[in-house]
Amino acid sequence: MTELNARRPQREPTHPGAILREDVIPEMGISVSEFARRIGVSRQTLHKILAETDSITPNTALRIGKLIGNGPELWLTMQQRHDLWRLERELRHDLERIEKYQDA
Repeated sequence: MTELNARRPQREPTHPGAILREDVIPEMGISVSEFARRIGVSRQTLHKILAETDSITPNTALRIGKLIGNGPELWLTMQQRHDLWRLERELRHDLERIEKYQDA
């Protein structure tokens, strides 16, 4: 395995869309349509994030962070951890063939 794998969790990190779907939006007591309207994105865009088929972009993270008041970094970090975990497994065989550079 690669060095990166040794530091990654064994369990897939939660997609930030799941956090929004299961915790944030219900806690706010508003509809998905209202949440989308408040952050200025289409319902379709938000539904794709909530279904975990689209990623949270920096643009969306800024909007969500502003609405909720916790800033964009949390949302981007969650998305990055999720994406890296999945890609690392998808590219495992390619990554194993790459030798670490050694200074002479």
